[in-house]
Amino acid sequence: MESQAASANVGSRATGATFATVASLVPVLAGVATSAVLAVDYLRPTPVFCSEGGGCEAVRQTAFAAVLGVPTPLVGLVGFLALGVASLVAGRRARLAQLVLAVVASLAGVVLLAAQWALGHFCPYCCVADASAIASAFVAAWRFAAAREGAAAPPGLRYAGVVGLLLAALAPVGLGRWLGARAPEVIRAEIKGTPSGEVTVVDFVDFECPFCRMTHAELEPILESHRARLRVVRRQVPLRMHPHALDAARAACCGERLGKGEAMANALFTAPVEQLTREGCEKLAEIVGLSLGPYRACVADPKTDERIESDRTVFKAAGGYALPTIWIDGQELVGAQPRAALEKVIEDALAGAGG
Repeated sequence: MESQAASANVGSRATGATFATVASLVPVLAGVATSAVLAVDYLRPTPVFCSEGGGCEAVRQTAFAAVLGVPTPLVGLVGFLALGVASLVAGRRARLAQLVLAVVASLAGVVLLAAQWALGHFCPYCCVADASAIASAFVAAWRFAAAREGAAAPPGLRYAGVVGLLLAALAPVGLGRWLGARAPEVIRAEIKGTPSGEVTVVDFVDFECPFCRMTHAELEPILESHRARLRVVRRQVPLRMHPHALDAARAACCGERLGKGEAMANALFTAPVEQLTREGCEKLAEIVGLSLGPYRACVADPKTDERIESDRTVFKAAGGYALPTIWIDGQELVGAQPRAALEKVIEDALAGAGG
């Protein structure tokens, strides 16, 4: 009888350890996964999980976005992983470590939730991570108080817990890399051709398009200030509704071929639209320093029109549907853009490229 009672007691303790481990891991895994998601977005120039302009971006602009210069999601990720390890280890010291970590995490969660409430914006991933931290504190307190829980969880459960923690931390990283490469193949091909440390700017333009001209006026000063670290690729998409667009596109292509691409593009963008005739483009070519003989030969060369048709094909392959369309690395901007928006995307991309 005594042996049976002892066996029953051991079985009860093992069951209790299993339940305590599972209960501990559920909020921890949620916290690890959401912290990893946020870390991916915080470490990228542009988010892949959070929507721009939403609660995530609002929280990211506050002092709560970093702890001593370290992005808060990374701190949370390390903390939740430590909690997970403590959850998988038996013994009073492990339970005490779990309790201390969980209490600290829950206090941080309460502060961050209160900050979002005061801000009037809620980041959904932050809310899940903060709620997970608070739930972890309740579970850790219960586990620590359950003095009878002294046995270790079954080895299979502990191995599964380790695998679960690794998957929760690494899966968002892999998914983020995949989502971050969602740019069309033609854009990714341009990015691959850019030297390391530089940022690719693919600009689909029509020189007669008023919105392209407006955007260029905002974009050009930014390009000039970062010229050494930007690779600018212009693709010609002259719209048939604009009578001078094709002549201007030919002029731009020939300016590139003859070594005056940037100067010619700027001249075409800033000249009055009525001057973008064949003759007007010739005058602009002379102004930027092109010899008229080679310029005229280039304009008449069938390869120039072939290049323009090729650019139109690239525009369609990139999913283009409106002008202007600008790709800055993997970030697409469609329509007229203010300088602040262009500057932010370019500076974030430069920071992500290592500068």
